Amino acid sequence: MIASQVLEQSVVVFSKNYLPISKINVRRAIQLLIAGKAEALDLTQESWLVRSPSIVLVVPAYIRLTVASVERIWKVPPVNRREVLRRDNYTCQYCGSHKHLTLDHVIPVSRGGLHTWDNVVTACERCNQRKSDRTPIEASMPLHTKPKAPMHPTVAFAEQFWRAEPFPPEIGGTSKHNAETNIS
Repeated sequence: MIASQVLEQSVVVFSKNYLPISKINVRRAIQLLIAGKAEALDLTQESWLVRSPSIVLVVPAYIRLTVASVERIWKVPPVNRREVLRRDNYTCQYCGSHKHLTLDHVIPVSRGGLHTWDNVVTACERCNQRKSDRTPIEASMPLHTKPKAPMHPTVAFAEQFWRAEPFPPEIGGTSKHNAETNIS
């Protein structure tokens, strides 16, 4: 692998409490390791050997911060058009369209529905008019996803990480072969 390609590989950063925080490139991981702000985690055998004129460094795929970082205060964003569209990935929650998007109250405001994260979804103009002043069940228009408030970015990353990361059997994961055999 070419040196510039190695420096752009991803390294997962864990907090001091072993919570996966984010992914960084090898270049940033080297800075943290040399400064003593992080330590190597040996979760897998995957690592990169980086050489300079004065040092040879093994950079693992996983590192843990050794300094306690102050957790940033994160507030649930307000329920507004921009945030709801972002949460719903700019997609109508009834038909999947990406055009002429509006906001729709799942339980209409006229029937006591509130303007909250679990009652507001993205809808195209056509679906919004078709649903009108009814609930999705009454209009026979099921939602693609259940509306909910956005979660803290670190929690979202950790949740995605634990679902997607393949770990070897010796640390609690399942190998690809074992996973295929267990499914059959």
